[in-house]
Amino acid sequence: MRTQITPWKVISFAAGALLIGLAGAVVAQPLPDAKAYAANPAMMIDAYRRVETGGVSDAIEQLYNRRTFMSHRVHAISEGKIAGFAVTVQMDKVEGSPASAVTPMQEVLDGAGANAVYVMVLQDGDDVAGIGGLMATAMNARGYAGAVIHGGVRDVAYIKKMGFPVYATGTVPSTSLGHYRATGNVAVTAGGVRVAPGDVIVADGDGVVVVPRDIAAEVLVRAQTLDQTEHSMYGYIEKLRSLQAAVKQFGRL
Repeated sequence: MRTQITPWKVISFAAGALLIGLAGAVVAQPLPDAKAYAANPAMMIDAYRRVETGGVSDAIEQLYNRRTFMSHRVHAISEGKIAGFAVTVQMDKVEGSPASAVTPMQEVLDGAGANAVYVMVLQDGDDVAGIGGLMATAMNARGYAGAVIHGGVRDVAYIKKMGFPVYATGTVPSTSLGHYRATGNVAVTAGGVRVAPGDVIVADGDGVVVVPRDIAAEVLVRAQTLDQTEHSMYGYIEKLRSLQAAVKQFGRL
């Protein structure tokens, strides 16, 4: 049986389409400004998850003429996007240390949660596992965004199975117990970059960038603009088959 469409139904459908169109226009709101991000740290971190490390690194260089990206030696062991606030641990080599020497490390880990990034530096630690499956499980359970280790990591198969993002200098089966003393919540130097507790850490397949907390909102806004411009250029380059034309049009390379 054929359903008849009466005039009032046509009007109703048209009105519905118009409302959908209007709703779409309302959704496309401008991004928050730096002041709004600074006032809402959770919103800022959520936005950092959507920008690329290349854009963040360029933004810091353009605004402050500074390099805050870590050495290529600190790379993804268990892949995944990281964006969050740093909680830091410094591990100094002291052979024969008691188990209690790493208690501060455990206290730091258990003292943070959602939107935290665990940043650990091991003195001469390329061949020492700073974290393994147990610590990664605790961080994952507490909602950490990920971990960045200037040193080694072990239990990689299990960490990858969890899907917990870890960046480090490499993999190694050793332990830090009995060899190190931990100090928590202090400024550290990881991958050649100073990291203070509370700094923003952003990591993806291109590497790790540290954003000092006091400039994080401003850097985010610039990074968003850079990403938007770069992404707009891709189609333009493909259409004209010219990088120079795109650079002239968008003023970005």
